[in-house]
Amino acid sequence: MRDEINDPLGSDPKAKSASGHFGAVAAGLALTALAAGVFGAARWGLADFGRPAPLAVARIEAAAPAPSPASTVSNVAASGVSAFASGEQVEKASGVKVTRNGGGGPPGALIIDVPQALGVRLAAAPDPRLVEKSKFGDLPRVGADGSRPADIYARPIAESLKLRNAPRVAILVGGLGIDAVVTRAAISQLPSGISLGFAPYGDSLRDLAANARDAGHEILLQAPMEGFGAQTAGPHTLMAGAAEPENRDSLKWMMARFPGFVGVSNYLGAKFTSETHAFAPVLAELGSRGLLYLDDGSSPRSLTASLAPGVNLRAAQADLVIDASPTPEDIEIALAKLETIARRQGVAIGVATALPLSLEHIAHWADALEARGIALTPVSAAIGRNAMRSAQNP
Repeated sequence: MRDEINDPLGSDPKAKSASGHFGAVAAGLALTALAAGVFGAARWGLADFGRPAPLAVARIEAAAPAPSPASTVSNVAASGVSAFASGEQVEKASGVKVTRNGGGGPPGALIIDVPQALGVRLAAAPDPRLVEKSKFGDLPRVGADGSRPADIYARPIAESLKLRNAPRVAILVGGLGIDAVVTRAAISQLPSGISLGFAPYGDSLRDLAANARDAGHEILLQAPMEGFGAQTAGPHTLMAGAAEPENRDSLKWMMARFPGFVGVSNYLGAKFTSETHAFAPVLAELGSRGLLYLDDGSSPRSLTASLAPGVNLRAAQADLVIDASPTPEDIEIALAKLETIARRQGVAIGVATALPLSLEHIAHWADALEARGIALTPVSAAIGRNAMRSAQNP
């Protein structure tokens, strides 16, 4: 009688007729060896049964200390690598070198990181590289290595292959942070691909902003600015008639309220954004700190398009306000128009307020967006790396 346990695989003359069975066994054992290799040098064979030679060798070497699986996913996300990437891209981003049998390089086949693709993870905030201590608290800044908050805190792009070259739509839903119930509703009801805007007020602001990022939402700071008729939104509103140091201190006070935002958007501000002497220094401050700026597009007098390029600021003007007329019919019309703009110019940006009606319609609209051949993208990706993007200069 044959010793079927100790005989080498494939030595049985009947192996050909049972190739399916032995193929399944070999594949299962090979997977076991690969899993063991993640934790160091892995050797699998029949040495434990008296056979001295290993049948497979797999070794993984870490370039620095070896990152944990969780930190590797985070590092890949922070590097801007999509959830759909080649083996070479993933290895380069994660810092892990895989030595394969025969010395082969990373495969060119597409690798899909399922956990990342299903639930995008944002980089931790605050990142110590991007923190400046001040009398107001921690402020965002460009890191010594050139890292910028607009890049590090951005939501990584994770889109299906069929939408790789599709038109893109970005939406910023603002007015969050002051009312915890409304804020939590927006976080839970809206798809994580929608960016959220937080006012610099509220007792639980820091926690709510962190909750939004934990849920995958990219966040922006909504800075209150003076509107016509001396409109103000609260303390530290940026005023057209204030001295430059006063407005700069007010902006710093706002930026210290919570970490992790990619940039700033205006709240009100029709008067402030039309005054070069007041608006330009604020935009310059944002650019110097590696942030981006989104003009909500509500004021035709805004000087964002003319001032942003001169201060090296990544900026954009929203194409429309989705709930300017907050009725079900008008919101649906605005969302359809946003799709039309995206198909015409490749990318479109809409803004809305976290009204219950707006949340309901935007969430329902977004559910079927992919089926209509349009990709939902974060605001940072819609603005891109150009100095200025607007409806006239997409």
